Amino acid sequence: MKISIITVCFNSETTIRDTLESIKYQDYTNIEYIIIDGGSTDNTLKILDEYRGIITVLVSEQDKGLYDAMNKGIIVASGDVIGILNSDDLYQDSKVIKEVMDEFNNNSELDIIYGNLVYVKSDDTNKVIRNWISKKYYSQFFENGNVPPHPSLFVRRKVYHEAGLFDLDFKIAADYEFMLRIFKKNNFNSKYLNRLIVRMRLGGASNSSISGIIDQNKEVLKAWKKNKLKTTFYLMLFRIFKRLIQFKKI
Repeated sequence: MKISIITVCFNSETTIRDTLESIKYQDYTNIEYIIIDGGSTDNTLKILDEYRGIITVLVSEQDKGLYDAMNKGIIVASGDVIGILNSDDLYQDSKVIKEVMDEFNNNSELDIIYGNLVYVKSDDTNKVIRNWISKKYYSQFFENGNVPPHPSLFVRRKVYHEAGLFDLDFKIAADYEFMLRIFKKNNFNSKYLNRLIVRMRLGGASNSSISGIIDQNKEVLKAWKKNKLKTTFYLMLFRIFKRLIQFKKI
């Protein structure tokens, strides 16, 4: 069974080598690796050229943002399963993809797998700042402030065909809206893999400023409304609490 891994990048010369190395040393061999570059002007493309042996598809052109680029990758993906690894993230170890694919291979009814993630310092991926331990999905999972770490998410390609791609009406929370749609609205069959999947450098539009956090939460509420799902008045309190406790020492 083939898996497609998509990496979206733009001027990522300082981080993308770690991402590429984490793909290169995966034990699972049937990987279609897709790079969607936004037209980088730094050394990103030069670094990518060094790794042509593991890159199946490379597109470099302007796009309409992160989620538009992800959609481009999904459209060209031919794997049975699709995962997305950001250009400043890396898989925890060489066995991640094999363990994920073993789960899919052993259960034909399984549509989604997700696991755990840690946020690390941008200049030291061994220094953990925030520990995101998820849990098994249940009916009130999202209402209680939970959400799977998107970089740890792997879905069968049919999920995108049936539920749709990332909604470009959302600028910083399209991943949340997509997960709300596939878990809560469409109820695809999922499994929580209780292991560390991804090391993610701290940053991003939804984490780097107070205004970014506010904008993200506005889009979270918009996602519930757009999917005609009824939320609760304590959703935001739970979301804030769940985020704060992730900063405890591991």
